[in-house]
Amino acid sequence: MNQALYDLFLRATWETLLMTGASGAASLVVGLPIALVLTLTARGGIMQNRGVNWVLGGIVNALRSVPFIILLVALIPFTRFVVGTSIGTWAAIVPLSIAAIPYYARMAEVSLREVDPNLVEAARAMGATRWTIVREVLVPEALPGLVAGFVVTLVTLIGATAIAGAIGAGGLGDLAIRYGYQRFETNVMIAVVLVLVAMVWLLQWGGDRLVARLDHRKS
Repeated sequence: MNQALYDLFLRATWETLLMTGASGAASLVVGLPIALVLTLTARGGIMQNRGVNWVLGGIVNALRSVPFIILLVALIPFTRFVVGTSIGTWAAIVPLSIAAIPYYARMAEVSLREVDPNLVEAARAMGATRWTIVREVLVPEALPGLVAGFVVTLVTLIGATAIAGAIGAGGLGDLAIRYGYQRFETNVMIAVVLVLVAMVWLLQWGGDRLVARLDHRKS
């Protein structure tokens, strides 16, 4: 691998990390509140509201049901409106975020629903407000699951960035297509695969250790 290709490889790695980090942050900032609303407004929730739950759940399910490659293409006009272009790293962050938000929202909802309802009832009996229950009971008790779900979301996003790279988003996927596939440079393809595997492995390893520590503190 010559110096020019090596520089491209470093840039592609950074672009992949940027796309994963930015869209992952969006999934956490937007997806977690959605999960909380879905949990609180569900049947038996402390803010039960079937209408809100049905509408919001329907939107989440609709976005989750669309394959990412189709969502990527369908959102081109919206992406162009938001960032001024439909190609490049920043353009890819828009559909990646929109795909990741409902994905993480459902995963976080599962963790929140697994919290012992007796803890919620005990907090309500002591006069805790809804916000206090969310802040002091739901989120802390579900935190290991929330973190584990976020790690899975990030791992999924790494794979999605490679798909986005196939249509000009940049990153390691773009590098693998342009050099590894179109120019038959096998060493580039192997290097991309190894880096992606290393990213996923390190992320999962770090996430598992953090979840284990949170579980230990909770117990």
